[in-house]
Amino acid sequence: MDDGRHRIEEDRAPASHAEQRDEPKRDEEKKPAETPNPLRRRLLIGGGILAALLLAVGGGWWWWSSRQWESTDDAFIEAHVTRLAPQVGGRIARLLVQDNQRVEAGQLLVEIDPRDLDIALATARARQGSAAAQVAQAEAELAVRRASIGQADANVLVAEADLENAETSLRRFRSVDPRAVTQQQRDDAESGSRGARARLEAMRQAAAAARAQATSAEARIRAAEAAKHEADAAVANAELQRSYAGLTAPVAGRVTNRSVEVGNMVTAGQALLALVEPEVWVTANFKETQLRTIREGQTVEVKVDAYSDPVLRGRVDSIQRGTGARFSVLPAQNATGNYVKVTQRVPVKIVLADDRARNMPLSPGLSVVPRVRVRGE
Repeated sequence: MDDGRHRIEEDRAPASHAEQRDEPKRDEEKKPAETPNPLRRRLLIGGGILAALLLAVGGGWWWWSSRQWESTDDAFIEAHVTRLAPQVGGRIARLLVQDNQRVEAGQLLVEIDPRDLDIALATARARQGSAAAQVAQAEAELAVRRASIGQADANVLVAEADLENAETSLRRFRSVDPRAVTQQQRDDAESGSRGARARLEAMRQAAAAARAQATSAEARIRAAEAAKHEADAAVANAELQRSYAGLTAPVAGRVTNRSVEVGNMVTAGQALLALVEPEVWVTANFKETQLRTIREGQTVEVKVDAYSDPVLRGRVDSIQRGTGARFSVLPAQNATGNYVKVTQRVPVKIVLADDRARNMPLSPGLSVVPRVRVRGE
């Protein structure tokens, strides 16, 4: 009996478990199907439309704004840089400036030991004095020669008078009766005439010689004066070379790239330092395709990479007539078989019309980002 009850309970137990498994299925079948929420769907659709509108408006605004400007990051600060080198060689005696010091035009920067130049100047002045003495000597000699010309001319006049007197006496003796004068008297008159003629010729030759000597003296004066001019030029050159011993600032600016110390030996033409002038501008290398809308006088906003603020105002000053590659040290040789077209860049000069730039330490070579307003002005 007990075994029979156990089997009946075992048979019922599986049945109850199966029923328990089927109950959730029946419960699910009894639940009604969920209906979609129309409000939620409308919100999702409206949000998508709004996002699309915002995206379209933002894209349109960005497109419209970008059309108003042309920009490049290939731009740098530029300034006039004057590199100074001595015109004479020697040892540096004094160095009167330091790195980054501001100097004014005409200020003495470097002095070269001038002793060799002083000796050369003294030698040139001595030669100048000698040349001046030679000129004075030649002029004195000319005065003597001119005086001798006057004396020679006077002697010629005396000789001419003597000749005329002798010839008159000779004619007188010849015109009278030969019996009235003796032969001795007639011979004396003829010899006197010949002597007077010879003395006149000698005086004339002496006068000619005096004139020739005066001409020679004039030539010596010209030679002495030429030597004097040469000596004067040598003195002027020595004084000029002496002035080169002091290297002065040709313009106002700041000392940069100093490469010399006291005691260094330098040669003529050797770069010692550079002066950067305070006036600066921007050289922006725009792509050639950007030049269609860039014109002189357009407004520019310049952002300096070294300073977060402020954005400086400027204007387009000029556009270089030639690409940067055209004026490079090694320009590209395009007449080859492996030519590849590359977009060229053209330097555009932008001047800063902003008083704030004067208070900013803008150095040549600093990177900037200029934005040129090409529309909407």
